[in-house]
Amino acid sequence: MSDAAKPLVRVREGAILAGVLGGLARWCGWDPTMVRIVFVICSLLSAAFPGIIIYLVMWLLMPRE
Repeated sequence: MSDAAKPLVRVREGAILAGVLGGLARWCGWDPTMVRIVFVICSLLSAAFPGIIIYLVMWLLMPRE
C-alpha cells in the first residue's frame, strides 16, 4: 500500500491510552511524542474539555489496526 493510501487507524504498538494520537502521528508521518505533547498543551490551553471530547470522538470513529 502506498503512503498516500494509508488508512487512519488507532495503533496497537506504542499506544499510551487508546492509540489515537499514535495513529494520527503515523498517518501524518510525524513523531508520536510531539503529537502527544502538542495535543496536551492545546487541550490545557483550551480548558481541557474540548481536547477530551475530540479525543473521545476520534477513539470512537477510528478503527483499531
